[in-house]
This record gives sequence, structure tokens and C-alpha cells, in this order.
Amino acid sequence: MKTQASVQHERGAGTVLALALGAVVMALMLGLLLLGQAAVMASRAASAADLAALAGADSARGLTSGEPCAVAAGVAGKHDAKITSCTVAGGEVVEIETELAHPFQWGVAIGRARAGPPP
Repeated sequence: MKTQASVQHERGAGTVLALALGAVVMALMLGLLLLGQAAVMASRAASAADLAALAGADSARGLTSGEPCAVAAGVAGKHDAKITSCTVAGGEVVEIETELAHPFQWGVAIGRARAGPPP
């Protein structure tokens, strides 16, 4: 049986425990939010690379006017990405690597794509 002194000693322990549990839950939610943000940025970088590679391949094949890497850079720029690598192989195949900066300056998301004529 608990004495009056031990009950007084434990007074407020539930509040401290609830605050600590709340802080742990908030930290986990923040981690999930950052992980989700990274996934979205990776998807956007990949999409920008895909579209830029397709535009560059169309230009390389003569379907649109312009130099393939310049056309690809323009398309990537419309998606807030910048091209870090552009290679035209075989005259018609374009390989692109894009970078998309994280809005909170925690790094970059990278996308890679390759496009060319249909088989």
C-alpha cells in the first residue's frame, strides 16, 4: 500500500510522461514529413529529366527546331530543374541528368533519363 509521501512524490509524473510522448510523436511526424518531401522532390526531378530527354530527342531527330541540349535545358527550366549533364549519342539518343534543389536547402534531388527514336 502506498503511503501519503510516495503519492505526493509521484504527483505530476503523468504530465511529464504525456509531454515526452507528445514530443516523440511530433519528432516522428517531422521525420515522416521530411521523408515524404524527399520522395516528392525525387519524383519531380525524374519527371523533369524524362520530359527534357524527350524534348531533346525530338530536337535531335529534327522533329522540332533547336539544339537538343538547349531545348532540353529549356524544358527542365520550366520544371524548376537544371541540367547537370546532357549527352547526344548516336545522333538521336539524348541522355539527361537533372538537379532539383530542395526548398529548405537540404540537398538536391537528381533525375536521370534517356530518350531516342522508337524501336
